[in-house]
Amino acid sequence: MNFRPLQDRVVVRRIEAESTSPGGIIIPDTAKEKPQEGEVMAVGPGARDAQGTVQAPDLGVGDRILFGKWSGSEVRLEGVDYLVMKESDVIGIVA
Repeated sequence: MNFRPLQDRVVVRRIEAESTSPGGIIIPDTAKEKPQEGEVMAVGPGARDAQGTVQAPDLGVGDRILFGKWSGSEVRLEGVDYLVMKESDVIGIVA
């Protein structure tokens, strides 16, 4: 991928959810919700504060993250769907 996000934005690839429930019930595609977990593919340099200094982002490429249900903008790059969102839309890093 040849894309560099600006400021405090990150590019995320969704990680698909399981197709069966914990009880073994198969969930059809029409009933699945969009996953709220993803992998960070690219990170911008960070946001500028009031004094003009760049605040480095807390995220790095390869981090598994959780994000809000309606977070980010969907984009298609080289035939793959990604989300571009601000770092503040990220809920946390999955360890």
